[in-house]
Amino acid sequence: MHGLGAGWQSWAPIIDDLAEHREVIAVDLPGFGETPPLTGEVSIATLTDSVAEFTREQGLDGVSTVGQSMGGRIVLELARRGVGGDTVALDPGGFWSDRELVAFGATLRPSIALVRALRGVLPSLLGNPVARTVLLAQLSARPWALSRDTVLPDVRGLADSPATAAAMDALTKGPKQRGAPAGTVPGRVTIGWGRRDLVTVPRQAARATELFPDAVLHWFERCGHFPQWDAPHEAVQLILDSTS
Repeated sequence: MHGLGAGWQSWAPIIDDLAEHREVIAVDLPGFGETPPLTGEVSIATLTDSVAEFTREQGLDGVSTVGQSMGGRIVLELARRGVGGDTVALDPGGFWSDRELVAFGATLRPSIALVRALRGVLPSLLGNPVARTVLLAQLSARPWALSRDTVLPDVRGLADSPATAAAMDALTKGPKQRGAPAGTVPGRVTIGWGRRDLVTVPRQAARATELFPDAVLHWFERCGHFPQWDAPHEAVQLILDSTS
């Protein structure tokens, strides 16, 4: 499950490596990629409902789930509900303090407005290391080292996805993530966090592991909000090692 932005293409930097070892099903959440938006309320609960329904329809009971950012929150919510098997959440949302949540909304909303305004020139801007560093400083620990093709789908998705605004409201105005008491999740839970994440800041990891006491915490050094960007090989290995 992807975060706010590109849909399944957010996993492009690592999906081929994962697919060498696993059958991979990368979904577009409602309102992202090629999946139509929800017709009713957009919330973390309703987005999770859509994924849970998809797994039931496809006969995927007990499937391992992996998510990043908003997707990381969704897979933790699935685990809390007892849906799925092993769970890997990378830099999940939902564990902000009130002050951190205000800062998240105040910084990311203008960034979304900016990429929408720059929509027509994003390919050329993101192809320039200096411009890429300015645009992606909040999202990556080393934006100058990334390629345009790595980051363009997510940035373009922020600008184009019809559910971006509604999902932002769900993250910033909806309830925070609830936890799961020890022994109640269906499989192993692994939470990966970037030491240099400026979106879901590292101190939130302590709240996440307190709410999910069965979880094992893994730190990505020199990594921002997107482990699949900043630490792709390490992200692949963590996912493979943490899922059946």
